[in-house]
Amino acid sequence: MKIITKSEQETYDFAYNFAKSVKDNAVICLNGDLGAGKTVFVKGFAKYFNVNEISSPTFTIVNEYNGDKTIYHFDVYRLTDENDFYDIGGEEYIGNGICIIEWSNIIKEALPKDAIQISINKISENEREIEVS
Repeated sequence: MKIITKSEQETYDFAYNFAKSVKDNAVICLNGDLGAGKTVFVKGFAKYFNVNEISSPTFTIVNEYNGDKTIYHFDVYRLTDENDFYDIGGEEYIGNGICIIEWSNIIKEALPKDAIQISINKISENEREIEVS
């Protein structure tokens, strides 16, 4: 599936509606350049599960949000590879809640084969192309 959003709010709304179809313990891989809208996507997604406060976990690597479902929000930008992910115990989160992993390409070998892949590409200041596979 591929869509174009024309504002931050549309990206947020898409993620909110997308969350309705996600199964328990899903792993969602988010990739895109800096400023593409990955955290906006997470905010919309988490809102569906009644989580209101989202912050990028760039320096903590993972944030845990407890709403209607437990969501683990990873930002693995500062990791070198999947070995760093294993070193922080990252694999222990998988299967224990919904995992959303920004910059997941860095640790792709550590992720389940059935992970949902989402790519967000900045087309212009307001437009984003979101591809889900």
